[in-house]
Amino acid sequence: MDINKNTLCKAERLNSKNTIEELFSGGAKSFLAYPIRAVFMPVERKEEVSVSILVSVSKKRFKRAVKRNRVKRQIREAYRINKHALLQLMEAKECGLAIAFIYLDRELRDSTEIECKVKELLDRIIEKTV
Repeated sequence: MDINKNTLCKAERLNSKNTIEELFSGGAKSFLAYPIRAVFMPVERKEEVSVSILVSVSKKRFKRAVKRNRVKRQIREAYRINKHALLQLMEAKECGLAIAFIYLDRELRDSTEIECKVKELLDRIIEKTV
């Protein structure tokens, strides 16, 4: 896979039911950069993708799908722009990582603020995986 590619392809989305259950069963590490929490764990590397992500926004906090989708879009965009350092590290270590981003706030936030928080979480994940 071309690391310089600035896209978020379907293969980078976490959709394995078993991996998701394992991620939330308690064996994973997590960080909080309010309003986003990142839960991550090492996994076996799949074909060409070393990091797969999941974005979750609670229906309890945002009743309208439009708002939930907006927050998900903001988080995915922030990840897409700032993922390269993490991908390079995982490529070098030849291992995989599953990450879940969970939005915790009841209010909508500006995209720049969300990008800053996602970048902070990615930096902390890089520190822990080194």
